[in-house]
Amino acid sequence: MTVRLRRSLPRIPDRFAAVGAVLIVLVVLAAVFAPLIAPYPVDEVKPVDSLLGPSGAHWFGTDQVGRDVFTRVLYGGRTSLFVAVAVLVAAALVGVTLGMVAGYVGGWVRDVIMRVTDVFLAFPALLLSLALAVVLQPSVTTVILAIAVTWWPWYARLGASMAASIATRSYVDAARCLGVPAPKIILRHVLPNSLTPVLVQVSLDAGGVILTSAALSYLGLGAQEPTAEWGLMVEQGQSLFTTNWWVVAFPGLAILVTAFAFNVLGEGLRNALDPRRVAVK
Repeated sequence: MTVRLRRSLPRIPDRFAAVGAVLIVLVVLAAVFAPLIAPYPVDEVKPVDSLLGPSGAHWFGTDQVGRDVFTRVLYGGRTSLFVAVAVLVAAALVGVTLGMVAGYVGGWVRDVIMRVTDVFLAFPALLLSLALAVVLQPSVTTVILAIAVTWWPWYARLGASMAASIATRSYVDAARCLGVPAPKIILRHVLPNSLTPVLVQVSLDAGGVILTSAALSYLGLGAQEPTAEWGLMVEQGQSLFTTNWWVVAFPGLAILVTAFAFNVLGEGLRNALDPRRVAVK
């Protein structure tokens, strides 16, 4: 009786996934309400207070020009999360759309789209992002564009495989027989039934996008002063790590925690929503 009751109840999410979800909520809330939480203006410069260690007045200490590190970490979360959302929305929108068309239509249309996708996938994503960022003017917009261009092929492949699988199902065949146009079939039947794996992939990719964005800013190809951005803050404080560790440690820790949270949440969602895993349970 106990075994049957357990099987009838919803499966408890993975503990790590729950921890990841809590961390993400905290990071998002801290970024959204940064103007209310931050104890100092984000660009307030006080040379007399430069390189002060963590204390009650400055929880994360101050940087080389006296700016409060805690305040800049909060605002840096805004920049990093904005880049992640913009990149994933653009990549998923372009990639899933092309993938759906390729998987549903098939034939030469699929071949052309998949060959273009293969060309982009032939290059390491970080190297291609670096090449694009070098050509363009360093900025947050450049980071979004450079990463999105390298990220959409993964969603195109995912969308194509899902569309090809759903296109053979009976309700799609019935819609075709009734004369429903292909765009309506894709929007009403194929796309809604493909959203779950896409959402899981988005949650898995968010951490990678944040790391890539931080890497580009660290190399001087992304956000520029006076913008608060975690990767840029790490670059500015790297030479002080042995003497004034807090300047680089706290933004680096923010990158690590946020990327970890998105990764474990994505893994948990994938395990919870995998039909083969549910069937075994």
